[in-house]
Amino acid sequence: MKTINIYQPVTDIFSYIRSNQLNRITSIEINKYLTLMKIIRYKRMTTFFQPIFSLQEEKTLGYEALNRPPLSKSFPSTEKFYDFIGKTNQVFKIDLLCRNQALTKFYQSSLSNPWHKDRLLFLNVHPQVLMDSDYKTGETMKLLQDYNIQPHQIIFEITEKQSVTDYLMFERVLSNYRSQGFRIAVDDAGSGFNSLKALVHLTPEFLKVDRSLIHNIHISKSQQKMVSLLLDFANETGTKLIAEGIEQKEDLLYLKKMGVHYGQGYALAKPSEIIFS
Repeated sequence: MKTINIYQPVTDIFSYIRSNQLNRITSIEINKYLTLMKIIRYKRMTTFFQPIFSLQEEKTLGYEALNRPPLSKSFPSTEKFYDFIGKTNQVFKIDLLCRNQALTKFYQSSLSNPWHKDRLLFLNVHPQVLMDSDYKTGETMKLLQDYNIQPHQIIFEITEKQSVTDYLMFERVLSNYRSQGFRIAVDDAGSGFNSLKALVHLTPEFLKVDRSLIHNIHISKSQQKMVSLLLDFANETGTKLIAEGIEQKEDLLYLKKMGVHYGQGYALAKPSEIIFS
């Protein structure tokens, strides 16, 4: 029987306070941390799935799992929640919670919709977690086996907002996951220098174009040029391009005409707790 360490939450918060002594941690930040600990302990994250469609064949490629916390005074938005997590010692725990919850819900949906078994699942993963020496894929692999999900269906989605500093080391880490069948997507491409470095070093299987380059692309020559360059790069390297944040029909039609491979956004489908298609 597994022993539960009742002192772990106390140990975690003291560790968090000690690591932030130089920054003079405030009572507001401590309250945020306590709220975060409750979310993790009681598994209060909600998982949504947003479809990713082939723009050329008009069929579903897969789904991105979006994990959202309950809104509160501490975390009035999902973005503020994830910004705070990156500053704490709980990145690993929240990543594990979100990943396992997404896999479980994805499996449950496939029971009533067997055609989902070949669909892909995009999981947002913090680079800090993948590079942690304590991180093991054993638990994830066991879940995949239990749920009859193949590793090649799982795409680790890396965002440049959580930038990588040692690309050579990170490339070796990702090679290990690829050898097991997992694939890689770089998120927010085109939104900053780090995403361009990631393209050169990581050679991802999927490249997700930042929504800032997609919104109003049908009337913006500069955005059209940038996405065209990314598309050329993708075609030359065997990478598939995914346009994020498609919210207007005009943008959708333009991206199809350009030859962009895949798309995601409200103009195609909104996130849902239930997978419908």
